[in-house]
Amino acid sequence: MGIFTRFSDIISSNINSMLDKAEDPEKMIKLMIHEMEDTLIELKSSCAGVIAGRKKVERKLEEIRGRRDLWAERAAMAVAKGRDNLAREALIEKRRFGAIAEALEGELAEYAGLITQYQEDIVELESKLNNAKEKKRVLVERHKRATGKKRAQEDIRRSNSSGTMARFDKLESRIEQMEAEAELVNMAGKPPVEEEFDNLAADDEIENELARIKAAQYRKQGETL
Repeated sequence: MGIFTRFSDIISSNINSMLDKAEDPEKMIKLMIHEMEDTLIELKSSCAGVIAGRKKVERKLEEIRGRRDLWAERAAMAVAKGRDNLAREALIEKRRFGAIAEALEGELAEYAGLITQYQEDIVELESKLNNAKEKKRVLVERHKRATGKKRAQEDIRRSNSSGTMARFDKLESRIEQMEAEAELVNMAGKPPVEEEFDNLAADDEIENELARIKAAQYRKQGETL
């Protein structure tokens, strides 16, 4: 498991917690980006620390290798001088420093693997962070549209509810009643003289219509004869 994977587990737990609480997605996205930025800073800082540690081991290894080579030269010098016992002591020291050098070389290999892992995790996190920033605006806009659509649908459902329609029907009935009452007021308020003239006009219309009917019948009878 990479270092970033462990950090991403922490981020995921925070995001899942926000989802459980139904937090604002826009705030959640901002938190994700903030978490990723903080993680990236920490990764780079940790990687820099590992690189510094590797350099320290490299310097130590160089020193140990120098001392190992020095004891190898001393062993050769003692042999040349016929000092075999001294040469043996030198070879023992050479072997001791050689073992230390091997351990340091193994440590350097571990540092190299760790640095490679850090670098891969940094590249991966930077890519995810860039994608998150690019998608942030789109996701926020989608959330706003979805929220607006949801609110509109809720308004439509409320307007279509039986209670709402009943209120509309009641209001319509009340308006019709008011119109009828207004009409009655107008009729009740008409002066008697106006009513008589209206009746006269109506009588004239009836008499004229009756005269037209009689004239038509007379003409018909004359044609028959």
